[in-house]
Amino acid sequence: MRVKINQLQEGCIIQKDVISLTNKPIVPKSTIISSFTLEILHAFLVKDVYVEGYMANGQPFIPEEVMEEEKQTIIEEEVYTDTFYESYMKAVKEFGKLFLNWQAGSPVEIGKVRGLIVPLLEKAFQHQHEIMNLHQYSTKEDYLHHHSVSVGIIAGYLGRKLKYELGDCNQLAMAGLLSDCGMSKIDPKLLLKKGNLTTLEFNEVKKHPLLSYKMLEKLPLLKDSVKLAVFQHHERIDGTGYVLGISGEKLHPFGKIVAIADVFHAMCCDTYYRKKQPPLVVLERITQDSFGKFDVPLVSLLSQEVAKLSLSTNVKLSNGKIGKVVFIDERYPTRPMVEIDQEYIQLSNRKDLYIEEILH
Repeated sequence: MRVKINQLQEGCIIQKDVISLTNKPIVPKSTIISSFTLEILHAFLVKDVYVEGYMANGQPFIPEEVMEEEKQTIIEEEVYTDTFYESYMKAVKEFGKLFLNWQAGSPVEIGKVRGLIVPLLEKAFQHQHEIMNLHQYSTKEDYLHHHSVSVGIIAGYLGRKLKYELGDCNQLAMAGLLSDCGMSKIDPKLLLKKGNLTTLEFNEVKKHPLLSYKMLEKLPLLKDSVKLAVFQHHERIDGTGYVLGISGEKLHPFGKIVAIADVFHAMCCDTYYRKKQPPLVVLERITQDSFGKFDVPLVSLLSQEVAKLSLSTNVKLSNGKIGKVVFIDERYPTRPMVEIDQEYIQLSNRKDLYIEEILH
């Protein structure tokens, strides 16, 4: 829907690129409106924008006034077409229902799982710019539901970038979606605990890959590669993971893909026990702090897909300043050279600064 700037609220989601005097958008579509975004729109004297019918928290957005020429089309758009965001939120809600059923003792029904994730993955392929920003929609309260759906989408997408057949991409998406199904067998109080878990509590949660596998192992319609990926998604190449501490060649390729998708999305999200971090910072931590734990080509692929930086891309740095990318070193895709007020900053030499947001 098209609304005036004074009708916007923080949490609204931009539906179409906002273009000003240049060909590049000053605010790209799918951006979640913040106070900073509002400042940009006012600074460029933007009068109105197109926004989704829902806000980032999943609540409907109902402005007091809609631009006159849009009023007749809003109902048709919302009735007959779902945006990727709306499809994603419906999938998260549906997964929540499945999770409640599993907590009540119901078995995993692969038909329902496939019907939830495969159409969403297909739509995600058509909206690739959305995939690495799914963490924006996660909430502390529904983190596990968002996480499962998002890991499925990211894993399936990585499979596509690795030139896997579509069927294998779908299998990867199901593996990601089901990787935490065993959490339904963990005491709900632990899943909702605010603050850090004790050692005993964490050891209990660490059983979930095995519990997930047990829920899936006798399902004839599910491939062994999916079951292995679910069981191994917390294993690490150097043998420091769990449940078995296996390493190297013993890890299935699907397990390695779901593992990197899992840790990337988790670190980008707010939870009751951890603060979210900007995606590019997460990638640096995965690259540096977790060196040897994840498949290096996969980390490189994920970095390229998350950054998607190009010359003249506008970025917001951790010090709040806005700059423009002027040079990209392929060795450090998350740390390009940035120009700010005619000053050139090579981020690979400035560990105190990082890219907080890509503005395109």
